[in-house]
Amino acid sequence: MSSPAGSPERDAAAGTALGEPVRYVGLVTRMVSWGVDELLINLVALLTGVGVALVAAIFPITKDLRPVFVVIGGVVYVLWTASYFVAFWSTTGQTPGARFMQVRLVTPTGGRVKPPRALVRWIGMNAALIPLPWGFVPIPFGRKGFPDWLAHTRVIEASQLSIAEARRQRLRHARDRSKPAPTVPDIELSADRKAELPPASRSQPTD
Repeated sequence: MSSPAGSPERDAAAGTALGEPVRYVGLVTRMVSWGVDELLINLVALLTGVGVALVAAIFPITKDLRPVFVVIGGVVYVLWTASYFVAFWSTTGQTPGARFMQVRLVTPTGGRVKPPRALVRWIGMNAALIPLPWGFVPIPFGRKGFPDWLAHTRVIEASQLSIAEARRQRLRHARDRSKPAPTVPDIELSADRKAELPPASRSQPTD
């Protein structure tokens, strides 16, 4: 019989797979990450809504069709929110908010979360808020929240360089690779030392 999700045996195995004991990210860090994500989601939705309103002003909509468009708008918003989280979780493991707070969503073995599991976690994240956010109560006590328990995921710390520092390191690395390898003048080498060098390092005689 397999161990249930969140059991000590499963957590110990996860710690071994991740290379260190499992360290759960705190509730405050997650809340800030969610806040950044919700801000971006609603900003895009607001801009889209303004664009739709401008189009509707050009082509007036009858009162009978307004409820239909309200329902369509709600469905599109839900799909957009789900796509936002599922896409980021299943590609990099980091939404923009998670990257800002330097945390990452992974599987218990430290691998990439696949889209179906990411979708299950998104459903669990919303279910944990109904009717009150009881699904997140275990997090401050060092346990997984309901979304991670349901999807068998982990939120781990992911310290990383800033974009500017990463770019500087890439440029520095490219510059170092482009430098020619230093050569040793033949005049400083004895005949015995020359014989020890590989053929490619020996100077070729000139005509």
